[in-house]
Amino acid sequence: MSKQNVPLPEQPSGFEGPFTTRQLLRLDEAMRLADRSTGLVFSIYVGGLDEPSRDHAKKLHAELADPGRSVLIAVSPNDRVLEIVTGATARKRLPDRTCKLAALSMVASFGGGDLAGGLVIGLAQLAEHAGKS
Repeated sequence: MSKQNVPLPEQPSGFEGPFTTRQLLRLDEAMRLADRSTGLVFSIYVGGLDEPSRDHAKKLHAELADPGRSVLIAVSPNDRVLEIVTGATARKRLPDRTCKLAALSMVASFGGGDLAGGLVIGLAQLAEHAGKS
């Protein structure tokens, strides 16, 4: 998956994280639904990615509990980078083209300032394409 430009969403003053409690709950539910419906394991990382960002995202993915069945969505809003990394089992059900389409949908939401909404949309698209386990 190649880099995608991701504009920074605005954050309320004094707010220390990129998400509100409500957004975190939405993301948690979206990941749970994706996991349950596909049998894959979905994870999200939001933060800085060292260059090259793809290598850093792959390193993060390799540290997950079950990398073969895992899908990592890594977003670095400050660097305007989005990476989707799939393990060997997940890749069979989520080819690069599918990941690229989900990335484009996420980037469109990010461009509108909705980081959490974009991630929820991306999770839903990836889970739908992966199908049932």
